[in-house]
Amino acid sequence: MKILLTAILSLLIFTGCSDGKPIKTTKVTQEKQSTPELKKDANNIILKDTTGKEIKVTILKDGFKFEGYENKIILLNFFATWCPPCKAEIPHLNNLQEKYKDDIKIISILLEENKSNEDVIKFMNKNAIEFTITNSNANFDMAREVGGVRRIPFMIIYDRNGKYSQHYRGAVLEEMIDADIQKVL
Repeated sequence: MKILLTAILSLLIFTGCSDGKPIKTTKVTQEKQSTPELKKDANNIILKDTTGKEIKVTILKDGFKFEGYENKIILLNFFATWCPPCKAEIPHLNNLQEKYKDDIKIISILLEENKSNEDVIKFMNKNAIEFTITNSNANFDMAREVGGVRRIPFMIIYDRNGKYSQHYRGAVLEEMIDADIQKVL
């Protein structure tokens, strides 16, 4: 019984979450296994954090430019508040944001519809989140632009020039993300 329970928990933690409903990000029927593809001539995306601050994202040929975070490594974290592996990663993301505070910006992209900023702020306070969370319909546009997000957590690292570096599906060890950040510093 313990082995079965351990196997089930491991599967949940390392494969990511899905609530059974498709995330409204893409019409792709099968998840891409390679580098997320980007549309070359798409418009800018304006993400909004829980305070209403706008983050203008310009789509580049091989990544994104995040206005206000030029010359920073960007870690995009697609998540939902109901997802256990997403919650489990919060302390690790906090650690990385603090460790690399001068070099990295973590931007979490909430993939839940109709979640009020007040509810997200309560979630942030309850979980002591020290990084930015965006909450707007543009979050779903961003998820489409990175090639579609089918399961969460899903993270992508972009180097200081906005060029794609690495991505992760499901829960990931902090040490693995740290090593990949070191590669682009």
